[in-house]
Amino acid sequence: MKIFFHQKIKQIIVHINAFGTHYILLCYHVIYYCSGKLLKCSNCQYVYYCDRNCQKESWPIHKAECTCLKKVSPKVLPDAARLMARIILKLNQGGAEEVGYYTEKNFRRFKDLMSHYSDIKVDVKRMEHFTMLCGVLSQFLDETFMPNIAELMGIYGRICTNSFNILDINMNTIGVGIYLGASVIDHSCKPNVIVVFEGTTIIVRTLTDLPSLDWSQASIDKDIRISYVDLLNSNKDRREELHSSYYFWCDCERCKKEEPMVEAAACPNLLCDSPCSIEADECEKCNKEISVEFKETFREVVDFTIHHLEKMKTMAYLDVSKICLKKQKGIMHKFNIQHVRTLEMAHIAAMNLKCWEDAEFYGKELVPGYLLYYGEIHPLTGLLYLTVGKIQLHLEKPKEAFQALTKANTVLTITHGDKHSIVEEELRPLLYQADMESNSA
Repeated sequence: MKIFFHQKIKQIIVHINAFGTHYILLCYHVIYYCSGKLLKCSNCQYVYYCDRNCQKESWPIHKAECTCLKKVSPKVLPDAARLMARIILKLNQGGAEEVGYYTEKNFRRFKDLMSHYSDIKVDVKRMEHFTMLCGVLSQFLDETFMPNIAELMGIYGRICTNSFNILDINMNTIGVGIYLGASVIDHSCKPNVIVVFEGTTIIVRTLTDLPSLDWSQASIDKDIRISYVDLLNSNKDRREELHSSYYFWCDCERCKKEEPMVEAAACPNLLCDSPCSIEADECEKCNKEISVEFKETFREVVDFTIHHLEKMKTMAYLDVSKICLKKQKGIMHKFNIQHVRTLEMAHIAAMNLKCWEDAEFYGKELVPGYLLYYGEIHPLTGLLYLTVGKIQLHLEKPKEAFQALTKANTVLTITHGDKHSIVEEELRPLLYQADMESNSA
């Protein structure tokens, strides 16, 4: 693991205290698994690399892996099994002593990561998965590499509860990795730091100004938090996901608050924009009656929406999304999570089909929901502004594009930094283009 700076961090803190700007907290490299059609290993014909340097750096691990992959060919090794195998090989090559620093003096080794051994032993789904992986690994790895069952479960548990999804510039998962130093950061549904990636380098940046950068264990546990789960979910769903995946019940500030919007109905009075509880008999704001018929319709629309959102998990369909949105109109509140997710599906589907007018419309409609659930400063909010701006440029709307891209610039320079490739190579050229075209229009 490598930290990119130590002494510079003090200078950055001075800059923070003086000007209140955001800053990078830490960066690490990773031993990772990632797939994609790039440079193929000529021996196993299975593993791909981004370039020759990447291939050379990976060889100490891949050398042993390569032989094993040839042995099981043409079978395809499950991603989780390959990640687990790479960690086992790494540990056999002295990786147990490798450290990931999160301060100049404080670090973590692989054994310092929580394994949740006792939790996993009573988790039926995880134990089924673990048993399957053990069977695969016994065929894949040489006996001399294989740890005993207790050690295997410890490795499996550390992967389950400490790994990071490696994301591309569009926040899509392209791999999974263990980052020893970064794994020290705990969760909050109202995070004050965010994780982004530049290739396989993890970057943790603040979303809000921090009074100081104290990386003692006590301070990290208390003051520095990321989100382990998607924030576009209800308190109930987030807490259940955290408990099933990480074995704790979240009691953060956000989870303690009521959520009037999450499952809200629209007010039957079309002139009122107040969210209504479907269990209430009237709107709290305008006192409009919520009839039995309206309640029945609302529940039918909710069931219809949930059913189709589930079917669209792997592929978004524009026609289906439009049908759902039509049924939701005047029934679901605009900040109902199911409505926001439907807008998301419509936006994605329209882009996939290159229906740019629809993509722009649904993107703009999606912004208020993202601002509510993700917040004003969040990578997904910034990327939505960027996407809308790109579409508007394509539609020859440079003035609107310039406004959207300016908002994207404000967000992404905080969440990613002004040196990140998405800012330098994509956003700034588009912003310049929009500025030039809007001024010449």
